[in-house]
Amino acid sequence: MTLQEIHKIAQQGEGLKVEFKKKAAFPEKIVRELIALANTEGGYLLIGVDDDGTVSGQRFIEEEVFVMEKAISDYIKPKLEYQLHILKLNQKKGVAVFRINQSDNRPHFLMEENRKKAFVRVRDRSIQASKEMWEILRRGRIPKDMVFTYGEKENILIKTLNDKGKITLKEFQSLAKLPRFLASKTLVRLVLANVIKIVPQEIEDFYTLKES
Repeated sequence: MTLQEIHKIAQQGEGLKVEFKKKAAFPEKIVRELIALANTEGGYLLIGVDDDGTVSGQRFIEEEVFVMEKAISDYIKPKLEYQLHILKLNQKKGVAVFRINQSDNRPHFLMEENRKKAFVRVRDRSIQASKEMWEILRRGRIPKDMVFTYGEKENILIKTLNDKGKITLKEFQSLAKLPRFLASKTLVRLVLANVIKIVPQEIEDFYTLKES
């Protein structure tokens, strides 16, 4: 990877596929960004780049990389594959680029307080994946045609989405008078069938009709 290519990525600004870090401080938190990229659409983590996209570099970049690679190995499960590029800006400073593909082993997660926590990328943020998002990531690794019949609960869902545009799990559960597990299962199944799509959120995900 050339310096010109790094500048081109940095000029995009942080977003769905790009995250900047000036240095590898708190690597146990930075790995969340890598998990989110791998679980979503892949992308780049740039170390030695300021929040505004300035490629200023970081002193002792090899030490920053060592810290990050150890954190990736220690914290991320299952094992995360990545490509690493290190470019020296001068004798003292350099930039590191971790390139992550959308993973075939998703969802990746970290263990935190005895809980598995997966993360997904939403615009320029990495947020914790809900139970439904986790299941969609797991089952969506191998796309397959799904056959199902529309029943009363599906009709209620589609009608509400046509009328209001979006719905949450709690709203669907209440409208269709369903136990939570069945409402969740129905939404996941319809996402996997490409009828609706999930929009991950920090507090509560919502669902919309899939654009044709």
